[in-house]
Amino acid sequence: MRKKIVAGNWKMNTTLPEAKELAIAVAEKSAQVPASVGLIVAPPFVNLNCVGHKLEGSRVELSAQNCADHTSGAYTGEVSADMIKAVGCKWTILGHSERRQYYGETDEKLVVKTRLALEAGLGVILCVGENLDEREAGKHFDVVTGQTKAVLYNFTAEDMKNIVIAYEPVWAIGTGKTATAEQAEEIHACIRRVIADKFGAAVADDMTILYGGSCKPSNAKELFAQPDIDGGLIGGAALKADDFIQIALSF
Repeated sequence: MRKKIVAGNWKMNTTLPEAKELAIAVAEKSAQVPASVGLIVAPPFVNLNCVGHKLEGSRVELSAQNCADHTSGAYTGEVSADMIKAVGCKWTILGHSERRQYYGETDEKLVVKTRLALEAGLGVILCVGENLDEREAGKHFDVVTGQTKAVLYNFTAEDMKNIVIAYEPVWAIGTGKTATAEQAEEIHACIRRVIADKFGAAVADDMTILYGGSCKPSNAKELFAQPDIDGGLIGGAALKADDFIQIALSF
């Protein structure tokens, strides 16, 4: 039985006092969520240490939103996987659509980051997904297949145990368009086939694949009912503890 996960990506939100308040609320409410559902929160770098302390004693795990593609050195503004691990993180998000779009993250760079994160003992939430032009051109399967292969085919079946995939339909985020549960499921199923082609059915069946396209309490239950959707990478709804926990109760 593959792991169900609900992960909250706080993005560039929350000042330190806001992060403390949100972390305390999530930690307190997490007891409502069955143990079969993993809970993760990813605050901004500057709040990781504080949020980690507020989560102590709860079942909520800490994640970074990114990591550097070097281990150390003269890379001003960067934060290494080892630093992230040392502050208490168990995970890092890599390849988020915003990192790809605004900061030029390439699949080649993500291979390096993924390797460094795994070597540091972090789990990786790897994001893939197509934009509006690619969706409208009917290239969505090709794009997602290509991104998945370009990064994960560089790793081993053993590595896959510490990697989660998050599918982001970039075209459905902030565009007024909506991805249906069926549209999300067909891409998730495609990703699982891509993993099976390389690593075998057993590895693919064990792979957790999250939906990252504006998942909220009102649509989580329908999405999570799909056979290949194992949870969500939550954006805006993760900034409200009640909404985040309600999503996690939607299985």
